[in-house]
Amino acid sequence: MIVGARLGYFIFYDWTTLIFNFSEVFITGSNGFFGFSFHGGLIGALLGIYIYCKLKKISFEGIGNLFIPALPLGFFWGRLGNFFNGELFGHPTDKPWGMFFPTDPKTLRHPSQLYEALGEGVIIFIVLWTIRKRDWAQGNFLSLFLILYGLIRFIIEFFRVSPPEHILLGFLTTGQVLCLAMIVGGVYIFKK
Repeated sequence: MIVGARLGYFIFYDWTTLIFNFSEVFITGSNGFFGFSFHGGLIGALLGIYIYCKLKKISFEGIGNLFIPALPLGFFWGRLGNFFNGELFGHPTDKPWGMFFPTDPKTLRHPSQLYEALGEGVIIFIVLWTIRKRDWAQGNFLSLFLILYGLIRFIIEFFRVSPPEHILLGFLTTGQVLCLAMIVGGVYIFKK
């Protein structure tokens, strides 16, 4: 997962460094490694779990049924970590729930990390946990997770600040494009 998250950052957000200065992938900043991608981490984790399941002759689908319903709780805590670190904050706002962040203490901003903690963590957890024992859900947790996460993150990205180089087509972020791919992939692997 960590290797996927690190490589995913460079593949999705900084591919020129990956191609022209590959050694930087392994260099740490003053605060440790910087530059991780959720989407890359997801791909790395799924690939690692799939390989492990094949080697141990364990059902990949069974592992998904077991772990995916609880997985969003990890996203909840991770996004709270983003909030407490003052990173991945939102666009300026005049809403009463706007907050000041250390890197821009004079501008009220959307607490997009809290939106993500609620959406990616709490809402997805409630949906998946509620349906976890239903027959039609068995074998579809990965599909449902991809669809729900992709949809919720796609919407929340409109509130989150992205560097100009990560804006595609003038209005979508790289993260939103990757979320659309997650939704399409989730629909594709859904078992009827």
